[in-house]
Amino acid sequence: MPDRDPEAFRLLLKPAAIRSRAQEMLRLGRAGDLLHFTVHPERLEACADYVLETIRANYPTLDIPFHARWRHFTVAGLDRWALLDKAAHFADARERGRAAYDLAVVSVLLDAGAGPDWSYRDAVSGKRIARSEGLALASLDMFAAGLFSADPARPLRADASALKRLEPEALAAGFQAGPANPLLAVEGRAALLNRLGEELERQGLSRPGDLFDRFLAAAETGSLRASHMLGEVLATFGGIWPSRLTLAGVALGDTWRHPLIAPGSATAGLVPFHKLSQWLTYSLIEPLQWAGITVLDVDDLTGLPEYRNGGLLLDIGVLALKDENQAARAHEAGATLVVEWRALTVALLDEIGALIRQRLGRSREELPLAKVLEGGTWAAGRRIAAEKRPGGGPPLTIVSDGTVF
Repeated sequence: MPDRDPEAFRLLLKPAAIRSRAQEMLRLGRAGDLLHFTVHPERLEACADYVLETIRANYPTLDIPFHARWRHFTVAGLDRWALLDKAAHFADARERGRAAYDLAVVSVLLDAGAGPDWSYRDAVSGKRIARSEGLALASLDMFAAGLFSADPARPLRADASALKRLEPEALAAGFQAGPANPLLAVEGRAALLNRLGEELERQGLSRPGDLFDRFLAAAETGSLRASHMLGEVLATFGGIWPSRLTLAGVALGDTWRHPLIAPGSATAGLVPFHKLSQWLTYSLIEPLQWAGITVLDVDDLTGLPEYRNGGLLLDIGVLALKDENQAARAHEAGATLVVEWRALTVALLDEIGALIRQRLGRSREELPLAKVLEGGTWAAGRRIAAEKRPGGGPPLTIVSDGTVF
């Protein structure tokens, strides 16, 4: 593969490339030409019905927030971030925004699949909380306790100097993880935060919250585009991901190979997703809105190719494995089967979003994909998984290093 043109590879860092490669994968699937999946568009209407039923159950008034990390901080009916925010008495909107960004970045980077056997005991409610909500609450508690701060007198921050020294044992303790409560990829999560601290210092930043100030400065007229935010997220945090593909000096992060995609092009065979970076970008929007900034074109970002959204499509029959035995095997993130599944998920989420908007009579501005995901496909994926499998696990098993799912 030629790798002399950096610009061709930088295009793979943009949401338009994620969407176009995903649509190419869907065209191959509809033609029956994929290696691992068949696509059944006749099941899309049933899928939309199921998602709409889930939306109405979760948000009867259709007042749906964005799909973002902030949703997971509400546990047992209490918004824990709101309680922390109120008790902190931040000096001004900038201090609040920096702290919110510190928390969001760390919490999102820790939000890879926990595994089926881990849970977190909430000290407030006494309940055991699993999966994303458990990871979110644990990260919030660690943040509030100052685990990520270099200054004991100022716990509500995540300093580069503290992040790069964070030990896996300290993180495991914060997650209450151990042999009797196993959490996937504790070492990988700690290493990711270590690299975050190193990368921030390399770029002359002292904390993730510095990005909040950067976005405020860029929003000179009071608005900012979501695609600009994703570009900054990728530029700021791109160096933290484990060594994967770097071509023409461009670190491609969450980009994987598939032999059937874009043949003959300079970037042949490359399929970008940037799932965690987009999840992070979605989660950085609201603190800007709290500070009075309007974020435009949120729908330029894509649906998130992870196991709840992708699992919904498999469980409801929009997608089917050509070899059903693959469902019983564990798959690496770079396997062509996983790349197909994730790309098909991105493309089909756009189609489901369009169906939902059509049925509700809403425009893209009124009901962007970020709200369809929240309402929505992610919740519907969890719901159908619980209906189909004890423990509510996904229909496919992915070997996680803590940086993809």
